[in-house]
Amino acid sequence: MFRLNLPTYEIKIAQRGNKQLIFDFLRRKYVALTPEEWVRQHFVHFLVEHKGYPAGLIGNEVELNIGEKRLRCDSILYNKVAQPQMIIEYKAPQIKLQQKTFDQISAYNLLLKVDYLIVSNGIQHICCRMDYENQKYCFLEDIPNYQEL
Repeated sequence: MFRLNLPTYEIKIAQRGNKQLIFDFLRRKYVALTPEEWVRQHFVHFLVEHKGYPAGLIGNEVELNIGEKRLRCDSILYNKVAQPQMIIEYKAPQIKLQQKTFDQISAYNLLLKVDYLIVSNGIQHICCRMDYENQKYCFLEDIPNYQEL
C-alpha cells in the first residue's frame, strides 16, 4: 500500500471477493483496507507497541451524537475511568494536513473535552495538549508515551 513514517507490524490482510481487508485487532475483525485504514492500523499498533498505550483503552470508529447529527471519531483513548482522554484523526497519506483537518478534530473535542488531540496521515503526525485555562493548543514535538499523559 503506502510507506508510512511509522514502525511496521505483522499485518494481516485478507481478500473477500475483489475487496481487500485488514485486520483491526481492537475491533477484532477484518475491515475494508482503505488508505485511511492503513494509517489507522499502523498508528494504533505504534501507540500500543511503542508508546505503551493499553489496547483495551483505545476505541476505533467511535460514534458521537450531537442532537440529530452523528459524527464518527477515528480513534479515542479513554482513561482508566472510561472518560475520553485523546482524540485521534487519520487521513490518507496523500492528504495534506491542514487547518481544515484540525477544525474537524476540534469540533469533536467540543463534545468530549479531551486532554490531547492527534492528527496523522501516516507521514506527518501533529499532537497537541489542550490548555483550557488559556484557551489554546500546546503543540508537542512528539507523541507522548502513555505514562507521560
